[in-house]
Amino acid sequence: MPRYRLTLEYDGSGYNGFQTQPGQPTVQGAVETAITAFCGQTVRIAAAGRTDTGVHATGQVISFDLDRAWPERTVMNALNAHLVGEAVSVLDCVSVDDEFHARFSATGRRYLYRILNRRGPPALDKGRVWHIRKRMDEEAMHEAAQALVGLHDFTTFRDVNCQSKSPEKTLDVARVFRNGDEICLQFEARSFLHRQVRSMTGTLAEVGQGRWGVEDVAAALAARDRAACGPVAPSDGLYLTCVDY
Repeated sequence: MPRYRLTLEYDGSGYNGFQTQPGQPTVQGAVETAITAFCGQTVRIAAAGRTDTGVHATGQVISFDLDRAWPERTVMNALNAHLVGEAVSVLDCVSVDDEFHARFSATGRRYLYRILNRRGPPALDKGRVWHIRKRMDEEAMHEAAQALVGLHDFTTFRDVNCQSKSPEKTLDVARVFRNGDEICLQFEARSFLHRQVRSMTGTLAEVGQGRWGVEDVAAALAARDRAACGPVAPSDGLYLTCVDY
């Protein structure tokens, strides 16, 4: 059966996450409905990341099989036509061999978290950034973030409902920088624990606002205790930006 790999962009504000949930609007549900409308086939897609409610994507990757081969451009254009009423867009479509799997073939994932750091609230980006009024120290945040880089037990930054078999992960990149009124946090790893990025972001925001010292992040990590984590950042500012293969 022909297999396709698609890159998606979506605004997660109106969806109860990526993964299908009965009676709830989800990104997966929207895409699978569009596929059925296009070719009449009922499929179950695989995704590189099952983003939470309200989380966005500029580079989500999915894969699925169809009963017959279609030109890549036809698949992309047809799905976009059937997604016109959704906040989901297909950016790219390529044919792949049957060994490719959007989730299991991935070698790296990249996330971006956007904090709007100014007194005035967002108008154009409402629901797409975390608004913090108090001036933040992005340099201290970046310094503190380096304690998270490497292979660690991330129990402190792991959601209690996480289904991963192990709390150990290798964080390859943790970068914090200012871009005008925005503070951007970039994280790269092969894979992440449930809500790990939002947990790390919320903790680093405590450093940025002067409530935690730089050394407190390393201490929280070493505690291997969920109670040592700072507040979990809201979903609004989180984006899955790229998946590496």
